[in-house]
Amino acid sequence: MGGNSSKSKGLWPFAGSGAGSDPASEGNEQSLARLRGSRSATPFVFTRRSSLYYDEDGDLAHEFYEEMVVTKNGRKRAKLKRIQKNLIPQGIVKLDHPRIHVDYPVILCEV
Repeated sequence: MGGNSSKSKGLWPFAGSGAGSDPASEGNEQSLARLRGSRSATPFVFTRRSSLYYDEDGDLAHEFYEEMVVTKNGRKRAKLKRIQKNLIPQGIVKLDHPRIHVDYPVILCEV
């Protein structure tokens, strides 16, 4: 969950000041400064990538199964086979309420 972090890309203006001794951050410091000066970044996220898929019939779900009849020892038995081909991802979905980005460095509540 949340495995793709934007800190490694260096594209978020609020990802840090670049004052550390990390050699990888020195190359991104100039691009971060350019982004900070040209436009103000918002800590909010308005869209996300959906985990739903469309099948060939246009149905929308997380997973799709097909019922198969298997004959074993003269007995018919129904089994479910998961369908993984010909599925189209839903893509980017607009969120109903904006969320705060996971990399935003601010303490929201201190106990």
